[in-house]
Amino acid sequence: MTSAELDPEDAKIITLARSTRARAGAPEGAGVRDTTGRTYTAATVDLPSLRMSALRLAVAMAVSSGADGLEAAAVVTEAAEAAAEDVAAVADLAGAGVPVLVAGPDGTVRTVAHSG
Repeated sequence: MTSAELDPEDAKIITLARSTRARAGAPEGAGVRDTTGRTYTAATVDLPSLRMSALRLAVAMAVSSGADGLEAAAVVTEAAEAAAEDVAAVADLAGAGVPVLVAGPDGTVRTVAHSG
């Protein structure tokens, strides 16, 4: 699925995730959109004392900013699918049924998982 085939707001979080990944030189970039339309992006953190995936960090940023739910999430990665722990983090904040778009580095959506 290409950006042209996506909802414009979903395409936006993929674009932001790609930009964050590239800027940080990280293996993953992620973006989430909360129920008010605000977006949060993050890149993978891999320090000796702190390791966190991009998607879990984006969810944490939304929570720390006061978000009470999510409408969508996206992760840009070389992996074929989102890690179960990442989808679980989305479900923790969003509940069941929220799409988690998994896109390659070129922005093409490979799979869509759903939280919960």
